[in-house]
Amino acid sequence: MRAKVSAVDFSREAGFWSRGITWVAGVDEVGRGPLAGPVLAAAVVLPPGVALPGLDDSKRLTARARAELDRMIRAAAWGLGIGAASAGEIDRWNIHRASLEAMRRALADLPRPPGAVLVDALTIPHLPWSQEGIVHGDRLSSSIAAASVVAKVARDRLMERYATLFPGYGFERHRGYGTAAHLAALAALGPCPLHRRSFLHLG
Repeated sequence: MRAKVSAVDFSREAGFWSRGITWVAGVDEVGRGPLAGPVLAAAVVLPPGVALPGLDDSKRLTARARAELDRMIRAAAWGLGIGAASAGEIDRWNIHRASLEAMRRALADLPRPPGAVLVDALTIPHLPWSQEGIVHGDRLSSSIAAASVVAKVARDRLMERYATLFPGYGFERHRGYGTAAHLAALAALGPCPLHRRSFLHLG
């Protein structure tokens, strides 16, 4: 069987590097669809040309591959930031606005402001830096792909910790997504503070 060829590279970042902008942050978020837990974003600034074998959109990787890449990204990155918007904020605003706020918080969490920002699929309003939204950016830009991996691993680990605080829902398995087991637990236990009441139509 032929190995999957990834299109992830630094060609999008190179346009900024050629203009002397070295701190280019890739940004992505995870957790738009679950019934429970936060939406979480990561911002990652990689050194030009750093090798991260197997880097790809986090959704196309196994949990084991994501964990290993997360370790490599954290070791190599010039800067890394994490931001989240809670279930309550999602209910108060909406998932789109909450996702944008999580990405802003991830950028604010970087050790220094970026010179430019690459975002998966959309753009973030009112940023003070140059930015580019790239459709399928997590499959094209190394910086965005790295952010997608870091965000996914961070959110999964957070949901595993929440499973010990709110036992019985199975957060350590489904991470808040609407699986049959999760829906059965909701029917038996009712929602907990992590549940997005607007997603459950509870008001």
